[in-house]
Amino acid sequence: MRAIVSAPTQPYRIEFRDVPEPEPSRDEALVAARAVSLNRGNFRRLAWEAEGWCPGYDVAGEVVRMAADGSGPAVGARVAGIVPSGAWAERVAVPIRRLALIPEPVSFAAAAAIPVAGLTSLLALAHGGILLGKRVLITGAAGGVGRAAVQLAWLAGARVTAQVSRPERGQGLAALGAEEVVTRLEDAASTFDLAIESVGGALLAQVLARMAPGGTLVSIGASSDEATTFDVLALVRRGAISLYAMSLFQEMERQGAGSRELDTLLGLIAERRLDPQIDLQRSWQEMGPMLAALGERAVAGKAIAIVD
Repeated sequence: MRAIVSAPTQPYRIEFRDVPEPEPSRDEALVAARAVSLNRGNFRRLAWEAEGWCPGYDVAGEVVRMAADGSGPAVGARVAGIVPSGAWAERVAVPIRRLALIPEPVSFAAAAAIPVAGLTSLLALAHGGILLGKRVLITGAAGGVGRAAVQLAWLAGARVTAQVSRPERGQGLAALGAEEVVTRLEDAASTFDLAIESVGGALLAQVLARMAPGGTLVSIGASSDEATTFDVLALVRRGAISLYAMSLFQEMERQGAGSRELDTLLGLIAERRLDPQIDLQRSWQEMGPMLAALGERAVAGKAIAIVD
């Protein structure tokens, strides 16, 4: 079968190759991919992964072989799932516990947009407890995770502040539920009960300084590639603040999350209460230029590749 793999000497550090067919475990279904999504984690890992590594977390397609243990969707079912790597291939082995049926109104492209973005947002927001009326900050809100987090926080009744790097990156966020959209935290109206922070560096320190006593900051990444320095004593004087570093796949295991949460997110898309925010959609033959656009922060939302 064909797959996109890491190739450090090639343009965009990827190329198509013929690779062995997946060999699913007893609790895995074999899925024929119809659409996959691009995430910044894929882009970043291509800089250091060994040649031949197959990227990709999100996949949507059809079951061509159901799990050997008899669990999960039947052959022909439309499904979306998440894997630690290997989704950019014609066929993908996906654990049943991380696979969900796609409701009929939802396209493969829309379904492929949601596993990483939706699950990251959902599990990070869970650290804020009941969000009704709380002030929630989403940094890096222009990306796929950020736009999903804004919508889910608003659906939960939060008062959402979206932070973006440039004003034009904030287009559309108010319509998704952001009460305010800022480029500088000092322009935000108040402190925050919960923050979902993905930039790191100096911005992480600024967010810590804007947390309300008893608040929680969930760090889900560091796209700035900068170290963070902050005044611990100042935080101690202001009251208890929690800082939680979250890795998606570890958090899924910790919270026991997977199929049920994916099913909920796909249901919200079907009900038009959650918009996958697809900004770029092309054939996977154009994966290289799509990766470049993602790296240049030229994508506001999700980039989806159609497997053709």
